[in-house]
This record gives sequence, C-alpha cells and structure tokens, in this order.
Amino acid sequence: MAVAETRGYTYVTNSAANTVSMIDTATDSVVATIPVGVSPEELAVSPGGTRAYVANGGDNTVSVIDRVARRVIATVPVGSAPFAVAVSGNGTRAYVTNAASNTVSVINTSANSIVTTIPVGGFPPGWPSALAAPAPT
Repeated sequence: MAVAETRGYTYVTNSAANTVSMIDTATDSVVATIPVGVSPEELAVSPGGTRAYVANGGDNTVSVIDRVARRVIATVPVGSAPFAVAVSGNGTRAYVTNAASNTVSVINTSANSIVTTIPVGGFPPGWPSALAAPAPT
C-alpha cells in the first residue's frame, strides 16, 4: 500500500484489488475507487495535484489518474516490475523504477509517453523518491 496526499485528497493503492482509493480529507470518506493496472505499488501526485501516477508492478504499466474525472486517462507501458514513481518539481516528467529490468523509465507527462529509459544497475525499487526536486525538461 502506498499513500499520497494533495489538495484535500489522499490516494491509497489497494494492491490486491487493483484499485486506488481517493479519500476526501475534509470528510474522511472514500469518494472514488479507481480501477488501475495489476498490483499497484507506489504512486505520486503531480505538483498541481491534477494527476496521480501509479506504478502497476503486475503488468508493467503506469496508470495516469485525472483527479477531476476520477478515472484513468492513460496507461503507459514501462519496464519490468515497476515499483516507485516520482514526479519532477515542474510536473513535466514522471520517473518510474523498474525493479526487474534495472532501469528507470522517464515519462513525458504531457504526452503520457516514454521519453527515455535509463539503465541504473541492481534492483532500483525506491530510487525515484530522490527525484522529487525539479528536473530538467
């Protein structure tokens, strides 16, 4: 289970159910249960709070959730066993560790497509959290 908070909402991954719960923090109630890919691991929210990016470790994808629509608006194929995800400070890139392929996928958040895949060596599950600072575009 992973948790991310933004603009009055908390997002929680439900790995066994292949969903993300969207919780209104003012009322402490679930306002949406959003189907995502297989075995959602960690997630990150864009700086403006409009999108959430969910690493789906069971099907090698990242689900892009629109906060207003409360649904997945894109699914991006990434490397094997994606685990952690971080969004750059300017919101233009999402970085996803691929634990089984020893890479980091870089996603262009405007196009929801892979910009590049960076080889990083042995088992990088939590590395993107260090990328939360602004990154070059």
